[in-house]
Amino acid sequence: MKVLVADKFEKSGIDGLTAAGCDVVYEPDLKDDALAQAIASSGADVLVVRGTKVTAPMLDAGRLSLIVRAGAGYNTIDVAGASTRGIYVSNCPGKNAIAVAELAFGLILSLDRRIPDNVRELRAGSWNKKEYSRAQGLYGRTLGLLGVGSIGREMIRRAGGFGMNVVLWSRRFDGERRPVTEVEARELGIESVLRSISIELAPTPADVAARADVLSVHVALGAETRGLVNAALLARLKPGAIVINTARGEVVDYAALAAAVKERNLRVGLDVYANEPGSATAPFHDDLVTLPGVYGTHHIGASTDQAQEAIAAETVRVVRSYKETGHVPNVVNLARRTPATHMLVVRHRDRPGVLAHVFSHLRQANLNVQETENIVFEGAQAAVARINLDGEPNASLCETIKSGNADVLDLQLVRL
Repeated sequence: MKVLVADKFEKSGIDGLTAAGCDVVYEPDLKDDALAQAIASSGADVLVVRGTKVTAPMLDAGRLSLIVRAGAGYNTIDVAGASTRGIYVSNCPGKNAIAVAELAFGLILSLDRRIPDNVRELRAGSWNKKEYSRAQGLYGRTLGLLGVGSIGREMIRRAGGFGMNVVLWSRRFDGERRPVTEVEARELGIESVLRSISIELAPTPADVAARADVLSVHVALGAETRGLVNAALLARLKPGAIVINTARGEVVDYAALAAAVKERNLRVGLDVYANEPGSATAPFHDDLVTLPGVYGTHHIGASTDQAQEAIAAETVRVVRSYKETGHVPNVVNLARRTPATHMLVVRHRDRPGVLAHVFSHLRQANLNVQETENIVFEGAQAAVARINLDGEPNASLCETIKSGNADVLDLQLVRL
């Protein structure tokens, strides 16, 4: 199996792919037309990327069957285009959660203690202890979280260490206002934190904002979350509150956020922007990050050695599984539910031609097989096939299938 790695990737990952028997082509600077050409010329089966955009022309350029996003978010990949072409798209969820949570808390601490401003004045030769002694501190304050995925859970664990109470909203708990139960805390892996701080659900994102001293955003970018943090939500925050965004720039209305910084003295920490450059080094300007009380970093949330090693190991696991079993872990573009309306259950002898007989008659009846599973009984003498169809086979067709091959033992039709 040939793997084209078209982004910066850890040596341990390259070594792991090679050890798995893959032919690895490492070209970390490929982009746009050059990447499409490399996909075509290399004959790669698998493409591994980080932030590089994967477009329709690239999908058509060669023989790709799997794209692995060496990270969590996959909005830079044409997932819909991959789906129409039967190309798997997989990612590495949760492997950078600790790194992102660490950066988010670094921004929170920096804003509360104004650490960058301290450093800048001290380097300039100015001693201003009176000014920089003013800080509220984090203990006993409320951290508001939008999203409680892997990063949100790591934020809760760290909030416990700082003695911050937590109020959160997620689509999983949408509309609920109550404390998190012990069972839910156990499912989320935060049960130990629940013993030391208060963790409560809020029914809406705006309710989280109204209660938060620090609002931190950890939702994936999608149609429902684009512009989630808007002017109306920001208006619910307390004057002087802290806003952190390490998710995606498009989740926050940055124009509204800039206005809130000026009018309500909000303090802001950002690691993501809607207008990020496409390369690792490039000119960049955003009026928001020039405002007093706004600190920005260069979309580095996942960029720790620990996180990158974990992501590399997960990428190797995904590719190795695909190569050795045909199964792709962490697939993001498989249908949750197919259009199938009926299941044909065929119990049969485990002999050549039985399923070909069944499929041939289904094709003649213009019935499409959406999904199929064939399970062999111990001894390999008999099997049962479960065949999901996009329509209902009539009684005559079922009888033809059953009586037309002596190795068909029984047939059952189930409405889905």
